[in-house]
This record gives sequence, C-alpha cells and structure tokens, in this order.
Amino acid sequence: MADYYDIVFIGHVCFDEIQPTQGEVKIAPGGAVLWGAITVGRMGKLTAAVVRLSPQDENLLDPLTSALVDVYAVPALETSYSRIVHLSSDPDERMFTLVRNAGMFSLVEIPKLVTHWMVLAGISDQEFPPDLLESLLKRGHRVAYDWQSSVRQVDLITGEISMGDVASKREIASQIACSKLDINEALVLTGTDDPLKAAKVIAAWGCPEGIITWADGILAWANGEYFQEALTNHSQAGRTGRGDTAFGAYLARRLDHDPEDALRFAAVLTSMKLEKPYPFSGTLDAVLERMGG
Repeated sequence: MADYYDIVFIGHVCFDEIQPTQGEVKIAPGGAVLWGAITVGRMGKLTAAVVRLSPQDENLLDPLTSALVDVYAVPALETSYSRIVHLSSDPDERMFTLVRNAGMFSLVEIPKLVTHWMVLAGISDQEFPPDLLESLLKRGHRVAYDWQSSVRQVDLITGEISMGDVASKREIASQIACSKLDINEALVLTGTDDPLKAAKVIAAWGCPEGIITWADGILAWANGEYFQEALTNHSQAGRTGRGDTAFGAYLARRLDHDPEDALRFAAVLTSMKLEKPYPFSGTLDAVLERMGG
C-alpha cells in the first residue's frame, strides 16, 4: 500500500444485474467506485478504493486489483446488489432497485490516506451518513462528490430507488471541490435539464468545478468557465458506468492538465468505454491517439 495516492474512491462495490430492453440479463461487478477507480488505475495514476462488501464476495475486487488499484476492504454483513432495468431505447431511462445493501460507512473505517482527490462515489443514499463529508473535510481532504450518493434515494421497504431533491444540496455544493452528476440528477437538483443552466446553478451554490453527463455529451465547469464536448461512441453497449468513467477520467487528467483538456480527454475515453460492456479496458496511449496525439 502506498503512502500517497493521486485519487482515493470511497463507496460500495456491488453486483449489478443489468436488464436490457433486448438481450440477456447479465450480472457483473459494479458500483461507481469500480468504474471510476479502474479508469484512473488504467491511466497510470496512483489509485485506491475504500469499499464495503461481504468477505465472501472479495472476488468482486479482482477487476480493481488487476487495474493496479490498492483496495481497502471494510467487511459488511452482505454485499450490495443493484438491479438496473432499461425501460426503453433511451440509455438514460432506467429503473434501479437496491436488492441488498452493504450499509453505511463510518469515519473510523476510512484509512487516513494522503491524496489529491478524495471521491465520495456512492450508488445511493445508503452509503454515506450526513456527517461524513464534514469529517473528511476536517481531515484536510479535497472532496469530489458524486451526486448520485444523495439524489438516488432508497425505499427501505421495497429497495426501489427514486430520484429526489436533497435538502442540504447548497451546503454540500459549497463544501466540495468537484461535482459529478448526470442530466437527470441535474434536473432533480436544479429544476432544469439544460446542462449549462444546471452547471451555473450548482456553481452559484459554491461548487467551483464539476461535470454533467448525458447521452451524447459532457459539460465541465471550472474557474467560472464552461466547456462542452460531444461523445463520439458508435454504440451504447457499455452504457452502465458512463458517468463514473467520465468522472474518473476527468479527475485523473485534471491532476496535470487544465479543465478544457481534461474534459476532452474524458469525452474521448468515455466514448471508447461506451462501445464495450464492463469497465474501461483501454490504455492511455489509445486514448491519446483517439484524441489526435
């Protein structure tokens, strides 16, 4: 294990049961941490993942370790299991159910790691208690926040996940260093599904930087400037994990490049990921070649 990491992700690694509109149901390792951390690891950055899962399911961590991600596993009674049902040909029209839940993190379960970005990357509001963000800030971390960690709200009886507004959204936005959300989450939080308008709302709440993804594009804002890039994928075979992959790619590139370049890099890498199921499996050279050098 390293003394320093470029990026540390915190969240559940889970089983994803994916039901497409056509074709076979597939069950595979999933979770925002998995998609994001593998992307960063494959870009050659020093990466760690702090995860909760049952010890009997530690084989779910193999894709992470294969991408040279250091894993800090917190034992839970069960491993999260997420069911994702695609309702139409629109890749953003999906229904989520949390069938099993690995439970909330506590601060004592999170190692005191030195990192440039500490990423809270949950799959629902059942991972991070309200005081965890403040506790990580007190440790001195720059926190990047995946808004699905609070917008995707679980019915504790049925497990069904619905999108809901977040009462503390302005407070969260003012405390974090970078945001990630998709266009549906943006609509719930800001009341608009126009990416630029939504980004300006979240920036006005005090969040200095972030990305918004949708079916065919990504927008980034930073330092009062706004940038947009199209996705150029030729298929949607790898729809699951789109935003998590984009966020990982953006944060990794942002370590040593400006926001506009980081967005372009993220758009190219995400386009490549969308053409294949499962986490990103390409190389840095391949991404740079598709960027044009």
